[in-house]
Order: sequence, then C-alpha cells, then structure tokens
Amino acid sequence: MKKIFLAMLLVAAVTAVAQTTPAPAQQNPAPSTPQSPAPAPRNPAPAAAPQNTPPAPAAPQQKKEIKDPAEYNAYIGALGQQDPAAKISGFEAFITQYPNTVMKEEALEQLMNAYQQSGNQAKVIETAQKLLQANPNNLKALVLLAYGKRIAAKTPQDLAEAAQYGEKGLQLLPTAPKPEGVSDADYQKFKTQATAIFNGAVGMSAYQNKDYAKAEQFLRAAVESDPTDANNIYPLALAYLTPGPTEKPLDGLFFIARAANLIADPKAKADVIKFGKSKYVKYHGAEDGWPELLAMTATTTLPPAAFAIKQYIPPTPADQCADLLKTKKVEEMPFAEWQLCLSEGKPEDAEKVWSVLKGKPLQMVAHIISIESPSHLMLAGSSDDIDAKQADIDLTMTAKIPPRQMPKPDTDFQFEGTPVSSVPKPFVMTMNEGHLLVKAAPAKKAPVRRKPAAH
Repeated sequence: MKKIFLAMLLVAAVTAVAQTTPAPAQQNPAPSTPQSPAPAPRNPAPAAAPQNTPPAPAAPQQKKEIKDPAEYNAYIGALGQQDPAAKISGFEAFITQYPNTVMKEEALEQLMNAYQQSGNQAKVIETAQKLLQANPNNLKALVLLAYGKRIAAKTPQDLAEAAQYGEKGLQLLPTAPKPEGVSDADYQKFKTQATAIFNGAVGMSAYQNKDYAKAEQFLRAAVESDPTDANNIYPLALAYLTPGPTEKPLDGLFFIARAANLIADPKAKADVIKFGKSKYVKYHGAEDGWPELLAMTATTTLPPAAFAIKQYIPPTPADQCADLLKTKKVEEMPFAEWQLCLSEGKPEDAEKVWSVLKGKPLQMVAHIISIESPSHLMLAGSSDDIDAKQADIDLTMTAKIPPRQMPKPDTDFQFEGTPVSSVPKPFVMTMNEGHLLVKAAPAKKAPVRRKPAAH
C-alpha cells in the first residue's frame, strides 16, 4: 500500500495556546520625576536543563518595568489593538524602535499571536524563532515551531527540526511556571495541547527514520493527550503494524480503524479503510469482526483492557495433507497434492499416498523442463514447479521417442508412466515404463499449489 500518511494534511492551524500578557500596571511616582507606568511582573522561563537531567525548578518572579513613558505608551497602544493587522503593525514598530526593551519577549509573543490570527504561517515561524533568541525556553514559541515545522515539512530534516523543538518542550513542560493571569484550567489545557504537539513532532520524525519503537512511544503519548487527532493516530497505527520486533498487531488494528473514523477526506478515508481491512484479514483470516471494530473505534479512543482479536493460524502443510486424505481418495488427487503429501505430509500419510501410487501406471500431463535423451525427460507436474522451471518428475521411456514425435522443451507433454520412487526434498518422482500418448486420458493437471501464508 502506498504511504497514505504522506498525502494526508495536518489540520490547518495549531490549537490555540494561551495568549495572556497582562496589561502593565502604573509605577509608583518617584521623587522629582513624572509618574512612569510599568508592566506587571511576568515569570521568566526556567533555564534550559542539561539533556537527560530533570529540569530545574522555576525561578521566582522578577518584576519588569518600562521606565520610558514613550516606550510604555507605544507598548500599551500596540497591546490594545483588536485587529490582527493593526496589532502586527504596532508591535513591529515597537520592536524596531525599542530593540532592547525589557518587554521584548512579551512583544514578540503578541506579534507571533497576531500573525497566527492572520493566518500568516511563515511569519509565525519567523517570529517564533526570534522569540527563542530572546528566551530559548519560551514554551509558546516551541509549541508553534514544533507544530509549524511539522506541517510544512518537505524533507526528513524538516521533521528532525520539529522533533528538536518537541524534545526541548517536553523537557521544560513539567516545571514551566503558570503565567500570571491564566487560570489553572486554561493552563492545564495549554499543557495538554502542548504535550500532544511535542510528542507528535518527536514521534513523526522517529517514524520517518524507521525508529518504530521510539515512534510508538511518542506517538502513543500524543494520542493519549489528544485522542481525536488522526495525524498522530494514523502513523501510530503504521508503526504498530510494521513487521519486525516492535510490531504490535492488536494495537495497530485498533488505531488504523480509529484513524479511518477520524479522517474527513473521502478518498483518504476509503484508502485507510481498505488498508486496515487487508491487515485485519491477514491477522484474523477473515473479514468477520472488521465492521464491528470500525463501529467500536468511532467512539472508543484507546484499546480497552480486554481488547482482543482472534489470530488465524494457518494449517501446516502436514495438516493440509491430513485434511485432504479425509476428503479425497488418493487416485482423485492432482499431482500437486501427491507432491504435498509425499514431501510435507506426516510419515504415515506419505506412506498412505505412496502405497497407492507405487507401481501403478498413471496417465497425466506435465511440462517439459529438459530433454536429456530421446528416452529420458525431466518434467514438471505441479504449477509451482512449472513456474519455477524446476523438474519434479524424472521419466524414462520404454523406448526412444521417434524424431517426428519428439516434443519440444517448455511445452506440455501427455504421457503414461509408472512411479518407482520419490525423493521428498527437493521433490522428484521417478517414473519408468513411459509411453507417449497421442491423446491423454482424463489428465491430472494440477491447480496452483498454494502454500500457507507467512504470519
């Protein structure tokens, strides 16, 4: 199946993150100077923690003040704009005029939010990168960069960059301080959304790199944070269904059905259902239960504790031979079924077949692999061996075939021969007393021999 996920689009805009920069408060008047309003204090982000070590506790709040009245008024004027275009203009001008302002991080956050509201994704990314230069630990910027880089990704490197932002965000989230003015509920919602975005970015990059164990770990965490996003659920299903040491077919079948329920595009939805059904039938052996799985995953977000699908275990070749002998006489079997029993059957079943065939003249059709001499031909009697151009009958004629009746290699040959011995692997039945038939009696030409599917 084609990699459908490459054709699937992520949702158009990132889940809204908190956009709360409190309005500055008036500063107390200083002697001999006019009153200078100052912004209310804002928690600085914690310093970056070394890799593989717990993040440091959040630093205490530090007060930021704008002492220049003109600078303060420019900030408040931009902050008060309701129209995104006006807010963009105001904060671009503020940052240009006051590049070293103590409120640079807050101004860039407001500018980034305004670009997001206006739908200018390129400017969102650009501003978020500037924001990380001002504060490498700014969570809002990391969220938007992890998300933006992922949805715009055209190369594995783009996904790797998104994953880097995601990994850093996951490192900072546990001890990130709640901004002033944000309710506990809103901040928890933001952290949940950020967790899904960060994990999704890391997991998608891992999937692209065929690191399926890591992909499963991070994409599963993303899905548990947001169980409605098919853009994480679908690659998670693919990772679980990829053959190898990390394959988890039950989880994969659950999430491929879940993804099919959530994908809106009709063609993509149909493709995922078709793919999921094929994987289900391969695992279960039949279609029964697939419609019920689709119905269940429409409302069930994660596999229940008792979730199970009965796995189909194909019969072994020996079992197939035993089943044939229960339903057919040896004389009624095609050559391919004789071959199956004599090469793969249990000893007692192989003996049962051989006791019927040995020494009994058989009229049949086979395909000529090679002509060793006018009285010695190598033939293929089963369709598998015909396709492989591999002899499974060693025939010796009672007399040389006349030149005018000599068949050509790679053609069908009607004959009578008497089995005298057989070798199980590679299978060859030796026959002698061969006779050329002008017209075969009811021929035993074998259907394609089907081997058990690999699971």
